[in-house]
Amino acid sequence: MTETQNWSARLTELGVTLPPVVPPVAAYVPALRTGNYVYTSGQLPIVDGKLTTKGKVGADVSEDDAKVGARTCALNALAAIDALVGIDSVVRIIKVVGFVASAEGFTGQPGVVNGASEFFGEIFGEAGAHARSAVGVAELPLGAPVEVEVIAEVRTEA
Repeated sequence: MTETQNWSARLTELGVTLPPVVPPVAAYVPALRTGNYVYTSGQLPIVDGKLTTKGKVGADVSEDDAKVGARTCALNALAAIDALVGIDSVVRIIKVVGFVASAEGFTGQPGVVNGASEFFGEIFGEAGAHARSAVGVAELPLGAPVEVEVIAEVRTEA
């Protein structure tokens, strides 16, 4: 699976446009390559410089809205990967970690993070199947309801 994939054409087919990379809100980089892997920093549901929603899932934010937010996080992670190595360099998505700011008693974290996982499946097909964690947390940066980080395998540098 090291041949070049035309993931950018798949994005176009799906009507998906990669946004600009979300600037870091602290001292880190959006994505970093080591060997054949790209690790993204945690991505928030930010569109045009603003959080799409704030609050805890199960109280202020519905599970459905948080799932949409997780998709936005995944899109932002892809933008960071694309800016670093080009989206067509992706061999497969290896791991997704989703953090969900959860109200007391909320246990639907896996369903929320499905927003990211299903999005990767739409784009990459079998190459989008990945290992995953979905973790409930008390708070996330800027009051975000969800945060997603990604590890992607990429082609060997030429």
